[in-house]
Parts: sequence; structure tokens; C-alpha cells
Amino acid sequence: MPRRSGGRLLRLLATIVLTATASVTASAHSTASAAPGSPALAPPLGWNSWNSFGCGVTEAQVRQAADAMVSSGMRDAGYRYVVIDDCWFDPQRDAAGNLRAASKFPSGMKALGDYIHGKGLKFGIYQVPGERTCAQTSGAYPGSTGSRGHEAQDAATFAAWGVDYLKYDWCSSSGTRDEQVARFTVMRDALRATGRPIVYSINPNSFHAITGATYDWGEVADLWRTTEDLLDIWQNGNTNSYPMGVGNVLDVTAPLAAQSGPGHWNDPDMLVVGRPGLSLTESRSHFALWALLAAPLMAGNDIRTMSADVSAILRNPRLLAVNQDQLGAGGRRVRDDGSTEVFAKPLSDGSVAVGLFNRGETTAAVSATAAQVGLSGGPFTLTDLWTGATSSTAGPISASVPAHGAAVFRVSGGSPLAATTSRLRGNGSGRCVDVDNASTAAGATVLLWDCHTAANQLWTTWAGGEIRVFGDKCLDAYNQGTTDGTRVITWPCNGQDNQKWSTGSDGSIRNVHAGLCLDVDRAGTANGTPLLLRTCNGQANQKWTRA
Repeated sequence: MPRRSGGRLLRLLATIVLTATASVTASAHSTASAAPGSPALAPPLGWNSWNSFGCGVTEAQVRQAADAMVSSGMRDAGYRYVVIDDCWFDPQRDAAGNLRAASKFPSGMKALGDYIHGKGLKFGIYQVPGERTCAQTSGAYPGSTGSRGHEAQDAATFAAWGVDYLKYDWCSSSGTRDEQVARFTVMRDALRATGRPIVYSINPNSFHAITGATYDWGEVADLWRTTEDLLDIWQNGNTNSYPMGVGNVLDVTAPLAAQSGPGHWNDPDMLVVGRPGLSLTESRSHFALWALLAAPLMAGNDIRTMSADVSAILRNPRLLAVNQDQLGAGGRRVRDDGSTEVFAKPLSDGSVAVGLFNRGETTAAVSATAAQVGLSGGPFTLTDLWTGATSSTAGPISASVPAHGAAVFRVSGGSPLAATTSRLRGNGSGRCVDVDNASTAAGATVLLWDCHTAANQLWTTWAGGEIRVFGDKCLDAYNQGTTDGTRVITWPCNGQDNQKWSTGSDGSIRNVHAGLCLDVDRAGTANGTPLLLRTCNGQANQKWTRA
């Protein structure tokens, strides 16, 4: 399996071969397998109790939140799930080992679920695969009521209560990644066996070394947390450790875009829109970026008392339509210029949603070409996804974007650019082209490694000849080299000929600038063997198969 990234981001994702008629960087969406029986064909929209109420959550608060989902217009905008997080349960199971509600839920969970359903909403609940929930592990709540050893019993209980969504949180420092996979799968299978369509949301990261961004969880769960907890912080110095801000979570999750699709969604944690640590501009950017990522949109603010401005962000119909688009493609970061970035998400009608994001501290002009977001031809119609206003352009998509702001557009017209995404398997070795340690740093080594389904082996070939990985890095001949033995690396895509490649009918991949072929050093077959450029010779170590 992939090794952890030592660079700025952990950019790993699951994939299999796919072909998409869209941008090499933005639109080659995943057709990787979803968890069997997944009911989450679009990213779930809802509300979670934790950020507002924590362990103090009560039945009255949840009923009021359900009422607010209706009265605020969130339900009519598409929000459905009311999810009760940790601390809803009695600290001890009953004599038969069944879960039961805490006294602060006097009507019981079945009655609460009925109330939520009566509002035209769906009912979500929380559990863990170990002995103790996160609150119990930290000592904030008594008892030991995790699902370990009770998976089938608890799944049947949830189904009987009318549960529609389970958040299943690891909450333990123990267990290998493979043990996590096995334990999460046990509950997945138990839920499916009930016959009730219960959305299965997992978090493998809580109290544990971060595994959410380093494994293909798409065949295990309907959605999975990619990072540590998101707080209402704009950005801090953490890469993937508690606590994280909006920018930190974005950096981990954006490169995983091709992993998302109907029935299997990256989850960059619940929204902190409207929480006190973010300005209104930052809340707007946060919501727009999560919508572009095709992320689940689970509000975490107190929706009973939110302002009109916050309510308007959460109910923005144009951004919700982008998030819920039936193509299910995750938006990719197609350019990263430091303080400014460009995101692109292809949509089912052939248009592309484009985000122009400014991390900087002053207003900045942010611009992208049609080709960079996956379109050719023109002219193009731009629909401002904040205001609904339309404009036309024959060339760049641009805006003056305030500090910490995001301008977002639906770009229509022209034609999508064709791209093919796959792994590249060496005919001589049977191993795949891999970015060393999943590094996203400029100049990362390209080598052979056992084939797996992570982002550092996902290569997208565009009609222009670029071969991209992580959305914004290109397969590159080091220092524009033209001699035998030139190293092959990844580098920010720049359109130069040393980043352009042609594929021969014999499976060779030739660098346009050098005229040399992608070659395995000394015809090696072992993990870690570097790739070089050498004079084309037709041998198996210069032949590649899309896998």
C-alpha cells in the first residue's frame, strides 16, 4: 500500500481505470467501486449536534434543531439528516446487552426518530467500533458502550429505531490500519444485513494515527473522514493533526478528489459555517470549497439561532446544485500559485464549476484559462454562483477576490477536453508508476511500486500530452534533460515540452522534448526502482499498460 507523504499534503486516493470527456485536471471522476449497497448516491446534506452541543446534547435540542431545519428552509433546500453525535446513550447497556437512550432523551430513540421522520427528515446516530466512544475514552462521559462484539445487535437496534445514518468513530489509539478495515467492515455488513438503507459514515482518525487520507475506504463505507477534526479556524500550522483549520483540511482533501463518486465520498468533516471563529467571508469560502469538493455538507452551527446571512450561505441553491450534481465528480485543485488557487468540478450537463480562491491577506486578481478548467472553444457563459448574475468571456475566467474569499462560477459553452485516468503498469515488472512516498513536493522521484489504488499511482493523460498526478503535478524530465539517464520527476505543470509525452501503439511513452522513452533503470523490477529517460529500444522495461 502507499507510503505516507512527507510533503505539504497527504494526497492519496482510490481509483481504477476510467475515461472521462473532460479536463485532465478537473474532471476525470472516479468510477471506483462503492461500498456494497450504498444508499449515498449524492453527498449527504444535514446537521450534526456535536459542534453546538457536544456531550450536553438533549432530546429537546435535537427536536428544536429538526424544527429549525424546516422553518429555516434548509429542508426545502435539500438538507435531510439530523445526526445526534456522542453522548446520547445510557452509560450501560441493558441486561440483554441492548443500547438504550440516556435519561436526557426521555422519549427514547425510536420516538425521537419518529418525530424527525414526521418533519420529512432523516435520523442519524453515533457509535464506535471499540469498547468506548470518544467521550468515554477521554473521560468526558461514563461507561463503556461501544459496538465491539455487538455489531449485529446494534445494527438491528438502529434499524428498529428507524435510523437512516450511522456515524461510526474509531476513538482508539490501538489497531493497525488493516484491523480498522476489518472492524469497520463488520459494521458495514451488519447494517446492510438489516435491509434498511442506512448511510454509513466512518472516521478512522479519532485518537488514532491518521489513516483516513492514506487508504481507499470507498469499498468499506459510504463516506469517510479524511482528516483530524475541523474547528472554526481559518488556517494553522498543522498538516493533519488536531486541531485543524479550513485551509489545513482543504490541503489534505483536495488531492483526493478522484476518489469521490456516487456511493463513496471523501468527508472533510462537518461544516463550521457560522461558527464564531470564522468571518462571514471565510464561512462563504468554506462552504463554496466544500461544495466544489463534492463533500457531505453537514452543518455544525446552532441552526436554531443562526443569522440570516449564515442561513443564506447554507441554502445557496446554485452551490447546492453543484454539490449534488449527479455526475458526482470531485472538484480538483488545478492550479496552486501559493496564496491563490483554482478549483474545477465538471458537471453532468457538460459545464464546469470553477472556484477562484484567495488564501492571501489582501485582495487579489485570480484567473484561469478555459483549458485549465477543462474546456475548449468558446465563447463561455459565466454564472456567478453567489449572485446568479451572468456574463460572457471568450478567454480567461477571472475575478478580483477579497482576502480569504472565493469567487465561484458555472462555466458553460465550448466543449469538454478529453482525458484518460489510469495506473501505468510496467510490462517488464508488473509494478506501477508511483510518486515516491506520495510526495506532492516539486521534484519528487518517480519510481516503480506494487500497484495499489492510491493517488500517487493515478495518472491522467490529456490530449495535449501532459500526464498529471494529484491534479496539478506533471510527469517531467528533470531540468529539461535530453540525455540517457535523465531523471523522471513530478513538477508543477507548466506546459513546457519536457512535460509532454506521446504514447506509442507498442506501449512506449516518449518524452516530446527529449525524444527518449520512459524507462525502468537497468530493467529493474523491484519496488523503488527509479524511472529514467533512455533511447527507445522496444524492450519490456519501456512498455506500459493502462491498468
